[in-house]
Amino acid sequence: MQEITIDYALRATWQSVAKMYNEEAKKFGATMAVGFTLLSIDPKTGTPSTSLGPKMGMEATSLSRILKSMEEKGLIERKPNPEDGRGVLIHLTDFGLEKRKDSKDVVLRFNEVVKDQLSKEQLKCFYEVMDTINQVISEKKLFTEDSTTN
Repeated sequence: MQEITIDYALRATWQSVAKMYNEEAKKFGATMAVGFTLLSIDPKTGTPSTSLGPKMGMEATSLSRILKSMEEKGLIERKPNPEDGRGVLIHLTDFGLEKRKDSKDVVLRFNEVVKDQLSKEQLKCFYEVMDTINQVISEKKLFTEDSTTN
């Protein structure tokens, strides 16, 4: 039997999670991307549109489409940033706040169910592995000439 790569395990698991979230979001007339965006916007002060993309790890063009759709559905509104006249703050409407709560409930429920299946030690190990993967990636030494000649 061929060994499963770390990359494959991460990708396959994330695809399962994304599919589950999209199926659940559909019940609310939304998508996982909309739910994730709702959760990424500060519910009290709003969030600068320019910081949303990096915060979510998303390209500006994809985020623009999502924000346009969310604005059309009445989930968000754009307001001038009082601290930067050129900038725009994305604020949740009352309807957006309601849908944000729905999204948060789904995420917390998933978290609760998975945590119930794991021991504290397993969960600690999982987070340590994720931290290590992120550290390896953030050091940007993964595909340098020195690292590929092992």
